[in-house]
Amino acid sequence: MLNSILYTLGILILAFFQLSSGHGMLDYPPPRGNVKWYGTCGAGLGCKGPCDSPKKDSKATSPYASVLKVKRGDSITVKWSRMNHPGGFVRLSMTTFNNSDSWNAFEKRVIKTVCFETNCAADDRADVKFGPLAGPGKKMCSTSIKIPGDLPNGLVTLQWMWYGGGIYYAQKDTSFGEYYSCSDLSIIGGPVDNKQQSPIFQGGDAMYPKENVCRYWGSNRPGECSFANKYPKPKPGDLLSDSLEPCTRKTPPKKGVPAMRLRF
Repeated sequence: MLNSILYTLGILILAFFQLSSGHGMLDYPPPRGNVKWYGTCGAGLGCKGPCDSPKKDSKATSPYASVLKVKRGDSITVKWSRMNHPGGFVRLSMTTFNNSDSWNAFEKRVIKTVCFETNCAADDRADVKFGPLAGPGKKMCSTSIKIPGDLPNGLVTLQWMWYGGGIYYAQKDTSFGEYYSCSDLSIIGGPVDNKQQSPIFQGGDAMYPKENVCRYWGSNRPGECSFANKYPKPKPGDLLSDSLEPCTRKTPPKKGVPAMRLRF
């Protein structure tokens, strides 16, 4: 009994730390980040995207900025940390830097959707406190994308969005709201292809490694856990009041593919 209490307490302490240090943030290419939310951008925290900070706060236009240079047709690896949370989908979109404050611009230019745990998992497979393969683990997750051929030379912005993730604050069968990050890149050439590439879905994760599906909690539809037009009302001494999370409670994990988008 004591061991169980200590285990849960440890998970809660870890969760409190993570609320301030970041959940499932884009790691590479380097994200814009922000100051207000310590680099994170969670819809439940009041950060409504489409990026972790607006283009006016991006350092990409500074002559001293180090921006990743790519060419059309290049394949780049996108990385993010599992941050001790299982499940959900990662959607990757890319538009011009000038349009990077527009949700609609990213919605129209989705490149790829993959499982959040596409090649990462819980550290201890025997830990079933919150369900199979739902325990802690901070391994790096990744996928590759191709730089679209119909984007012009100059600054472009990659949007990373996580939705359908599970296990909020050591509470079994709860789901997270959406999280967003953006990275600014510079296109310096490459073959032009004026036909926009079709979005790709690539399934397979820690739970279903050989199936073209993902495990997720809550919703598989972008926008349903964005806490639209709602903002937290923080109370002194109550850390949980800093967020509107969780998005859903008492929702066991599901198996499926991403649903159609809402924000067109």
